[in-house]
Amino acid sequence: MRIRRLTPLLAAAVGLVAAGAFTVPGAASAAPQTYTADQLARVEAAVGASGVEGIAWHLDRASGRVLVTADESVSAAELATLKKSAGAQAGAIRVDRARGTFRPLLSAGNAIYGGGYRCSLGFNVVKGSTYYFLTAGHCGNVANTWYTNSSQSTLIGPTVGSSFPGNDYALVRYDNTSLTHPGGYTAANAFVGEAVKRTGSTTGTHSGTVTALNVTVRYVGSGTVKGMIQTTVCAEPGDSGGPLYDGTKALGITSGGSGDCRSGGTTFYQPVPEAASAYGVTVY
Repeated sequence: MRIRRLTPLLAAAVGLVAAGAFTVPGAASAAPQTYTADQLARVEAAVGASGVEGIAWHLDRASGRVLVTADESVSAAELATLKKSAGAQAGAIRVDRARGTFRPLLSAGNAIYGGGYRCSLGFNVVKGSTYYFLTAGHCGNVANTWYTNSSQSTLIGPTVGSSFPGNDYALVRYDNTSLTHPGGYTAANAFVGEAVKRTGSTTGTHSGTVTALNVTVRYVGSGTVKGMIQTTVCAEPGDSGGPLYDGTKALGITSGGSGDCRSGGTTFYQPVPEAASAYGVTVY
């Protein structure tokens, strides 16, 4: 996967009236501004065109806002740039902060090794009588061949397809017939609020919740990916490519995020159904 530093969130101070309430005749609470679908689409496009790195964003139709999550690397001036990019519809942007830096979680060091890096195996898949596995595209980009050990003496097989940025999935073929490749999963789409687990070669298994779908993420120095699943599950370098799942449902491939598994974090995942469809393979 290529990670969270949360600056204090701005809190509004609420004054408490000790001696009772009073009203101002004719005063009324201002209704929150609403935006049309076209306006929101333009704001979402403007955020994407701003060029600011270290942000993730998606259109939240329930609130009628474009929700932007900004990591610690995003300055106040860059947040102002985001707002300015939306022009008169700047009020349609809601910004939340995340600790650390959004980056693919790629690392040198256990699990699947190639090109001097360590990643994690995602889900085993099959096409005809040939077996493969899915992992992250930014992992597939750095290694042509994968091994089971850091000394790279036990072959798994070659990267036969990789897509990053834009998407973040890769396909590796099992060429070593002595290796087992168990299954037990079915590709499925995640939903907001779903309780999920993620397993990776660095941090093992951790739990969390899906917070958003169809999220666009611009990693610092690494490009932009679209259509991501956003969660509260922690992850660290080397967890890239590992599986996000709910029971036997194969939901996502670990892409990147911020934070760590001591303080928590925000993480993003490539949906499995899209990746499987792209290669014409079946999760099993």
